[in-house]
Amino acid sequence: MSGKEPLPPYFSIDPARAAKRLSEPIGTARFAKAAAFAARGRQDLAERGYAPDGRKRLRRFSTWEVCRYLIPVATAHFRRVLRKHPDLPQGVGEGNSKWFTLEDVLRLRDHFASEGAPDREYRPWRPEGLPAKILAVANFKGGVGKTSTAAHLAMSAALDGYKVLVIDLDSQGSMTSIMGGQVTDEWSTAFPLLAKDYALALQDENRVREARGQPPLPFDETLTEALNIGARDLIQKTHWPNIDLLGAQLNLYWAEFQVPVWRMGLRGWPLWDALSNGLTHDGVVDEYDIIIIDTPPALGYLTINALAAADILLVPLGATFLEFDSTGRFFDMLYSTFASVEEGENTARRRDGLPEMRFEWDAVRAIITRFEAGQQTDLANVIQAYFGDFMTTYRQELTAMVGQAGEQVNGIYEADYREFNRDTYVRGRETFDRTWAEVKELILGAWWRDLQMEKEETTDGQAPTP
Repeated sequence: MSGKEPLPPYFSIDPARAAKRLSEPIGTARFAKAAAFAARGRQDLAERGYAPDGRKRLRRFSTWEVCRYLIPVATAHFRRVLRKHPDLPQGVGEGNSKWFTLEDVLRLRDHFASEGAPDREYRPWRPEGLPAKILAVANFKGGVGKTSTAAHLAMSAALDGYKVLVIDLDSQGSMTSIMGGQVTDEWSTAFPLLAKDYALALQDENRVREARGQPPLPFDETLTEALNIGARDLIQKTHWPNIDLLGAQLNLYWAEFQVPVWRMGLRGWPLWDALSNGLTHDGVVDEYDIIIIDTPPALGYLTINALAAADILLVPLGATFLEFDSTGRFFDMLYSTFASVEEGENTARRRDGLPEMRFEWDAVRAIITRFEAGQQTDLANVIQAYFGDFMTTYRQELTAMVGQAGEQVNGIYEADYREFNRDTYVRGRETFDRTWAEVKELILGAWWRDLQMEKEETTDGQAPTP
């Protein structure tokens, strides 16, 4: 790599330093503080996804892209390594113009990680023994770039070498379209995971009722069928080798009506934990590095499940008054919803002598999307000032490349840079590279903090040396 070209911002992030930059874990009361800085917002825009023609396939990546963005190695050295190791992927094309699949790149990463310079970050840091970090991308205002942000973060993480699961909880299915997913009905969405969690809770309740000589609560065909379905049955491969998808379609919206009916049938069922339980009990959190959840533009039961499962909450918004206004209301509703759950649950727990519960997130960040510096800098600065440490420092710029990718139901990473001039491609890509750099720092910092806590707990649990 030429000395004139600095490494992309997502390389060489120090987990220890990232952990120091994190605030203390964030509780529900912090949402009230964030909400207080914004007034009421009313308008709710609808997002529409367009299904791609045919089956999507991920393009190949040139030697320049591989060395510039994916593997931190000089182009000349990269070519020397390939010549020396003919068993490695050699790419396709004539002369020095070689193109590689992402599967090729992942194999090459592994080779450089084992044989390359020890001070280079050929594979992203990820602590062993800890579960995946779950990110929820949410805002109840439509049209804020929520799905686009979630999709590009998934692609960024995949290009960085992580294994990613994308969960689409929006019945509009825009994320599913971007990922080329095929979903026939609600039984191929997250709905069975919610139903299964309720079914398991109902089974437990009926065992208690049976011991007391009480009649069992009704158990219908839906619940019986859900018991036979696991998360792995619902997850499908995508055209990205290291991105899997749990997709969505219109019938998923039925969950918004069914979940409260179940809750009325069994008041003790913690409905907000259903998705988290499904991912944990089936071991999904141990099979991926990062799980990204795209939520509906509403604070319904699906979104509540996503937020309760999440370690990190990302809230996209545009630099407009209405979107700032609406996002403030969103934080207000988060506070009201989760604080109410905490209070209700803890009242019963205090009565029963049980430890209290609380919702916590490793980090919460609002991200300004579709930013146009010439027109929106002043308002963006105001939003930054009011939301403070809830904001990312980088603002996603609206570029021609970003707009074109959105029209084609593609991510910018899926666009062939030869369709643009080099500067346009670099600038368009930087929009999401820099967002990923900030989000990756949160993930690494949270993992590092978890690792230190685990070590402290292990040390505290050891018997004193005689």
